[in-house]
Amino acid sequence: MSLWTELEGLDYSIRHVQVGPWSTRVLETGSGTPLILMHGTGGHLEAFTRNLRALGARHRVIAYDYPGHGWTTPAEADLEIDDYIGHLLGLMDALGVERAHLSGESLGGWVAVKFAALHPGRVDRLVLNTPGGTMATPEVMERIRSLSQAAADDPGEERVRTRLEWLMADPRSVTDELVAVRRGIYGRPGFARSMRHLLCLQDPEIRRRNLVTDEELTAVAAPTLVIWTSDDPSGPAKAGLDMAERIPGGEFRLIEKAGHWPQWEQPEQFDRLVLDFLEQR
Repeated sequence: MSLWTELEGLDYSIRHVQVGPWSTRVLETGSGTPLILMHGTGGHLEAFTRNLRALGARHRVIAYDYPGHGWTTPAEADLEIDDYIGHLLGLMDALGVERAHLSGESLGGWVAVKFAALHPGRVDRLVLNTPGGTMATPEVMERIRSLSQAAADDPGEERVRTRLEWLMADPRSVTDELVAVRRGIYGRPGFARSMRHLLCLQDPEIRRRNLVTDEELTAVAAPTLVIWTSDDPSGPAKAGLDMAERIPGGEFRLIEKAGHWPQWEQPEQFDRLVLDFLEQR
C-alpha cells in the first residue's frame, strides 16, 4: 500500500518544531496518552506510517526526525546518545508533554532505554523494538556504516534500495515509494556530511562509551516490552531476551517473518502487541 493510502482519512499534522538548534520535523495524530515513536539510524518518521492509524486511534501519537536525520536540521558534529536524549527532552517540553510512552526502534530503542533510566518521571511505558545499545558486533557495525554512507554519498535507487532491503526479512517489503522518500531525504544538500556524523556510533571506541549498561537496565522503572524478530540482521533474539530479563518490569515478544522493521513488515501484529501492552493495568 502507498504511504498516502495508509494516511487516507486520517487527521494528522506535520510541522517543524524548534528544539535548541534543531528545526525538528514532527508528525502528530490521535489523542490521549502521548506515544512517541522513535526511528533507527539514518531513518525518518515514515518508518511508522503503517502504524499511525491503529496507534493513533487510542493515543496521541508523535513521530519525529532526530537531529541530523530526515528533514530535521543536518548535523555539523558527531551525535552521541546524550545528544539524542537531550533533544527528546527538549521536544517533549516544546510539545507540552510531561509524560509519555516511548516506542523506539533500533537507535530509537537505545535512546529510549537510556532516557527512561535517566528521566523515570517522564516515561509511562517503554517499547523497545529490535533495540540497539547492548551489542558491538564489528561485522554488523561495518555493514551499517558502509551501506548507510554509500546511500548518502550517492542516493541513487540501487544504493538506497540495498540499504533498505538489509532491514527486511523479505526484500519485497521495500516499496518503490519508500525508496523514493529516502532518496529525497538523502539527496538533501549537506546530508552526506550529516550521515558521517550520525554514523559515529558505529566507531568501536565511541560505541563502547555509549552502550547501555546493566546498571541502566536495572534502573528502568517503567514497564517495558522488548520486541525482537525471527530475521533481525543486527543480532540474535537472545539479545532482546537478555535485555528484557535485566529490566525489572521487562517482557519479551518475538515477531516472526520480520527483520529490523517489524512495525513495517508485520504492522498488524506489531500494533496489537504494542496496544495490548500499553493498555495493561
